Amino acid sequence: MKIDARSLSRVTQNPGAWRVILLHGEDTGMIYEHAQNATRQVAGSVDDPFLVAVLDKSVHDRLEEEAAALSLMGGRRVVRVREAGDTLLKAVTALLEMKTDTLVVLEAPGLPSRSRLRALIEKHPDCASLGCYPEEGRSLEATITRILAQHKINIDRDALHWLTGQLSADRVAARSEVEKLALYAADTGKLTLHDIQACIGDAASVSAEDAAFAATTGRRAEADLATERALAEGTNCVSLARAFLSHLHRLQRVQAAIREGANRADALKLLRPPVFFKRTADFNRSLDVWSLPALAEALRETQALELACKQTGAPDQLLCKRYVATLAARAAQAARRR
Repeated sequence: MKIDARSLSRVTQNPGAWRVILLHGEDTGMIYEHAQNATRQVAGSVDDPFLVAVLDKSVHDRLEEEAAALSLMGGRRVVRVREAGDTLLKAVTALLEMKTDTLVVLEAPGLPSRSRLRALIEKHPDCASLGCYPEEGRSLEATITRILAQHKINIDRDALHWLTGQLSADRVAARSEVEKLALYAADTGKLTLHDIQACIGDAASVSAEDAAFAATTGRRAEADLATERALAEGTNCVSLARAFLSHLHRLQRVQAAIREGANRADALKLLRPPVFFKRTADFNRSLDVWSLPALAEALRETQALELACKQTGAPDQLLCKRYVATLAARAAQAARRR
């Protein structure tokens, strides 16, 4: 059965209701986290040698044997299969015909939509197929709020928006940052924008946001270096494009307010979350060189970049680097004309 994001709780809250859970998609951290949670809820532990078997690719041929094995100590067994793919189709089909209560968790990052294994799982009523893709927007905000609520921590709205834009696309890395913030706020029970920027501001210095600020002020060398670092840290190209979109939209909003008669200081106050104080000078420099028509063109090109990066087989990193270089060169040229 195919499970969409809105019905995620059907799997995560009661994994024991299924015989096979297939975890596929681009977010390996989320796949790992869901596999760990399902194993723990069914077997009571993730490393009990009597109840949990983990099969790497080299021992996939043991799947049927492990699925049919009985627990010597009582309780339901879990078999976790790493790097699952269509080569397991025959074995999974066979185990679904067995009379066994073993839960099989298939971890399959990058499994294509045309996969025969995925088609089998999505059609079977006792199986769950769950796509694990990088969270964004409201979905990511909900996850952050939920994790903090478990620690009895409240977060201001502005702080939540800013944090969402800073976190890595990988679920495990993002959770690690949020857990660190929860520890920081343990005494007060509250997180403000200032708190979060104080905690992770330095970590953000090599983020995609750095690349966006450097590019729109015409500092190509810094923009190239920040882009390389962001990609090396695991930021995917779609997330990088969206960081640029967010930055350009904020510049556009301020420029539009100025055109309507607001002074720059008042226009900047419209932004939520506000510009991080360490970046105010760069934001103002960007406003100096980017007109509304130029921003509109840059936004169209950034949207085209995001779409291109989503195409199968696209050289996404090359596209991102060329885009950043072009944007920085355009900003530098505009700055020289002033």
